[in-house]
Amino acid sequence: MHQRNDTYIIVEELTMEPSVKIYTSTKHIPQLKDKPLTERIAIMEDAAKHMSVPEKAMLNVLKLLVLVPVFIFLLRISTDWTSLIWAALILALYPILVKPIQYSLCVKHLTGPSE
Repeated sequence: MHQRNDTYIIVEELTMEPSVKIYTSTKHIPQLKDKPLTERIAIMEDAAKHMSVPEKAMLNVLKLLVLVPVFIFLLRISTDWTSLIWAALILALYPILVKPIQYSLCVKHLTGPSE
C-alpha cells in the first residue's frame, strides 16, 4: 500500500497592512469631525492628490467596475426599456460603493491631526 503523508502549514497571523477603517462620510473621520462641509471636501481633495499610484489605480478600476455596466444597460435600452431602470439603480449605487473606499484611502494622506 502507498502511505500518504499530509503536511500542514499553519500561519498564525499574516497582516500585510494595518486594518483599514471604512468611513461612509467625511463627518466620521476624526481629523475632520469639527470642520464645515466645504472645508472637509477641500481637505479630502488635497489628500486625494497625495494618494499613491496603486491606490489611484485601484480606485479608478472600482469606478470603472461601477460605471461600465451603466453604459452597457444604456446600450440595451433600444431592445429592453427596463435596462434604463437597471442603469439608474447602478448609478445610484455609485456613491454608496465608491465614496467610502475613496475616503478610507485618503484618510492616511491627511496632513495632520488638526486637518
